[in-house]
Parts: sequence; structure tokens; C-alpha cells
Amino acid sequence: MGRTKKPSVIIVGAGAGGIATAARLAKAGLKVTVIEKNDFTGGRCSLIHRDGYRFDQGPSLLLLPHLFHEAFRDLDTSMQDEGIELVKCEPNYNIHFHDNVNFKMSTNLAHMKEEVERFEGKDGFENYLSFLQEAHRHYEVSMTHVLRKNFYNFFSLMRPSFLRYIIQLHPLESIYGRATRYFSTERLRRVFTFASMYMGMSPFDAPGTYSLLQYTELAEGIWYPIGGFHKVPEALVKVGERFGVEYRLNTPISRIQLSEDGKRATGVVLRETEEKLEADIVICNADLVYAYTNLLPPTSYSRSLAKREASCSSISFYWALDRQFPELSAHNIFLAKEYRESFDNIFKRHLIPDEPSFYVNVPSRADPSAAPEGCDAIVVLVPVGHLLDSATETHKGTPNSKGTSQNWDAMVSTARETILKTIEARLNISLSSHIISESINTPPSWKTAFNLDRGAILGLSHSFFNVLSFRPKTTHPNISQLYFVGASTHPGTGVPIVLAGAKIVAEQVLGDWSRAFPWKGNGEKRITEGKGEEAGSQLDQARWLPMYEGFHFTIALIAVLFIYLFSNLLGGLGWTKGSGRFVGDW
Repeated sequence: MGRTKKPSVIIVGAGAGGIATAARLAKAGLKVTVIEKNDFTGGRCSLIHRDGYRFDQGPSLLLLPHLFHEAFRDLDTSMQDEGIELVKCEPNYNIHFHDNVNFKMSTNLAHMKEEVERFEGKDGFENYLSFLQEAHRHYEVSMTHVLRKNFYNFFSLMRPSFLRYIIQLHPLESIYGRATRYFSTERLRRVFTFASMYMGMSPFDAPGTYSLLQYTELAEGIWYPIGGFHKVPEALVKVGERFGVEYRLNTPISRIQLSEDGKRATGVVLRETEEKLEADIVICNADLVYAYTNLLPPTSYSRSLAKREASCSSISFYWALDRQFPELSAHNIFLAKEYRESFDNIFKRHLIPDEPSFYVNVPSRADPSAAPEGCDAIVVLVPVGHLLDSATETHKGTPNSKGTSQNWDAMVSTARETILKTIEARLNISLSSHIISESINTPPSWKTAFNLDRGAILGLSHSFFNVLSFRPKTTHPNISQLYFVGASTHPGTGVPIVLAGAKIVAEQVLGDWSRAFPWKGNGEKRITEGKGEEAGSQLDQARWLPMYEGFHFTIALIAVLFIYLFSNLLGGLGWTKGSGRFVGDW
């Protein structure tokens, strides 16, 4: 656009996406102000403090660590330099079945061999490695062609660099469906599919691509920042402030201000004072459906967004215990006996299941500072259906409820009783008498605290027609200089994914204003980037094999073409790659 002045930016919302985008744009020389309705930063990545106990209000484990490291590296610092100490959680999870059988998930390959073969027999480990191979492919392709690229329109799907991998990503098959190809027992199919809950989706509906989540846990591990997950956004805020970002907390807005013709964003209007703050660029990190519905003029598109499939909500308990329970590890999964029925009640019927699958986090197990000495802090997340609409707190309740329900005290009481009974029965421990204080989040409180449409804690769903070119864009379709970052826009939900989205949006803004990107490449780091004698060493250079030259190269090329054609022929006959079997054998 050929602009020469220093552009001003207002970012609405100090969630992970808003904070990371602010720091990036400030580093690029833009004047950035972040407006936040709450008195804290981080959004759902915030903390609850009570009587010496600390709880992560939202995310409680750090996945895809290289995306976090990349964000700090692009800002000329590191997580370590910003005082973030990560500890690896081992085991990843203790997974508890209804019949008191458990499975310990780990990055330790020898341990996983033993665990898998315990249920699947001696051939099970080879199938596990094949599952990992497929999940690895999903992971690598998604990292390169989805999380680092924007999808501006439908034709973005037609990019040859992406289209060649579309079949390999298995977007039209479910995670559970893919798992059945590798695991013969129902137990392990459940073990390797429950992670779809991170996206607020049922494993029976989530695209097979998202086995990448299970892969990153198994290959890279689960990590926890000492001091709580909020240490990450807190550090990004400080980095941004060093680059000149201004934060205005306790500052809700009533609307995004537009030009007279309604075709350009020009700033925001504060709710309490009706003060107008002007800017050249507005970036919205508020919940996307809420923003389109409440902060912008209503349109047919905003009405259609409000009808899109949303993720689940949760009833989350934050318990302070007066003693420790070593039977609980840092991360625990309790799976319902009726696994599919439990998810169908949440995602298809939008109910609170009578017998839910749920997650228990004990932050004090990974970080003793989360609770007084000899005590435990516990967070229990129970996935439940989202609210029926954006305007009320109406929910369908439980399968036994008659009609809709707004009696949240009764529903919370039932959920608490069910969770305590399940934990106590499966682990032979009694928690209830040791809970000395409790905080609770419900779909209505999630909605109120963070303006989440329908109280959906992870934004819009990640079903096939809600991702890639079908997901809401990072720019408004009709209003210029208005951008979106966060869980419901491309590339999607989850803190590391949102951090990747922040980079996409920052680069889009800088490109529109003809500004250079003050960071290099896509975040990949090689030894050859170093300085001194070792940089560029022949030992570290990527090289062709010796057969590159002459006759040997010709023979190799013919061999590769033959293998390619032969694999396609087998594919046409029903051969399943990586399994060593024909589809009919399953």
C-alpha cells in the first residue's frame, strides 16, 4: 500500500492471540494498544488464587513446545531468558477405565511397548509404531501447510503444495475411525483418541488429521511452566511492553468503530465512557462469534456464524485439598464405560452426561508451589454441551431432564457427586472430606467472564467444514483494516495453534502495510545458523547421496518412479499404507 507513517493498532482482547500479535507488531515498529475488559491478561490462560492455592483456569499442559519457543525466538528472546521454566510431566497421563484397569501413557518407548503389548499382544507394538507414523505425517504436513499458511478463500485449498497431501491428512475420516485401523482392542482405541477433547470435539467426529495431538504428546511430551500456565502470556506481555505495547485493562468496549460508509475499521468505542479510540488498524482477539454479533453491525454472515457448530463447554471444579493424594498424577483421564454415548450426549445432544469422561489435573504434582506444603490443588474438567443460544443461560441439562434447564446449582451438584464417586471408586480414595475450598466455572460463567458465544470454551468446532478455507478468515469479508486472531479463526483453537495464528495475522498486517517481517523464515532452526568456525561445516550441510552423479543417479530415479507407481497400484487394489495388510484383512 506504500504507506510511510507509523501505523497505529488497537487490539481488542488480551488473550494469547492478542498478546502475541501485539508483541510482534510492536517489534515491527507499529504503535500498539491492547484493550482488555478484565483486570488480567491471558484470557482463559489466567490463574485462580485462593488461600495459598493456585489453579490454572484454562490450559494446564503445554503441547507443541516448538511453537512457543518460536514465538519468543522471533521476538529476540527465549522462554528461558524470560524466566519460564518448563518441567516435563512423566507419565503423560494415567488413564483410568471403569473396571479399575489403567494405562500409563508416556514418551518412553520401552514403557509404551510394555503397555501396548499388555493389551494388544506382541504384534500390538508394531501397529502402535504404524499409528505413530501416520500421526507424525499428520503433524508435519499440518505444521508446514496449515499452521504456517493463510487460507484466504476456497482456492487456497487448491495450492499444489497442500493439495498433494490432502488424502494423507484423512480429513473425511474420524480420529476414532483411524485408530481402529491400528488397534484391535476397544481400550487402546479409547486411549489414543480421547485427546480430541482438547478441540472440544468427539473422537467420533473429529477429523483423523488431529491424531497429531496424540503424536506431539507421545513424541515431544507434555510440559508445565513452573508458576502456572499464565507465566507464558505474562512473559509475552512484558516482551511486548519492552517494544512499546500499551495495555489498558478493565476497559470493555461497546463496539468497533467504522468509517461513515461502514467499509473501514477506524478504532473502538469504550463501553463505560463512550470515548472513541482511533487507529489505522483494528485486530479483534475477542471471541469471534461474539465480535461479529455484538461489536459489529448485524449481517447475514454474522447470523450464519452464530448457527455454526461450536465446541463443547465445561463444568470445571477447582479444589483446595488439605492433604496430598499420590494416587493422582499430574494429569489423569477417567473414561466413561459408555464411551461413545458419553460423547454423543455432549456433542450431539448438548447435554451433561450421566457418566462423563473427564480430566483431572493436579498442578501441585508438577509444581509444589501450587499448594501449601503437604496439600494438593486439583482441577477437574468435565466436558458438557454448550448453552442453547447466545442470549440466555439455557441448557438442556442431563439426559433425565425434562425440557431445558437453568438450575445450574442442581446440575453442578450432580456433576460434583458423580465425579467424586467415580474417583473414589476407581482409586479407592476419599476426596470429598478433604476439600476445604472450591471454585467453579460453568457454561454461563465462561460466557460472562470471557464473552464466549454459547459458553463454548474452545470456540467454533473443527469439523471438516469449519477448518481451512471454510473457517472464518483472519480479515473481515467487507470491512478493511479489521483483522481477527484467536480460537475461532484460522488456523484454530488451542494456545500453540493460536500463537501460530498470531504470526500469520501479524505477517498479513505487515504485508498489507508494505512492512518487512522482523523475524526470519518459519521458525526452523538448524545448527548451520550458528556463528563461528562450525557454522556451515560440511558435517552439518544437507547433501545429496553419493549416487547423485551420473549413472547412479539415473538408476535411483528409475527406482523411485517404480516404487511410486507400484505403491499406487497397490493402493488401487486396497492396500493400506503402513499396515502391511490389505483393507479386507481388517
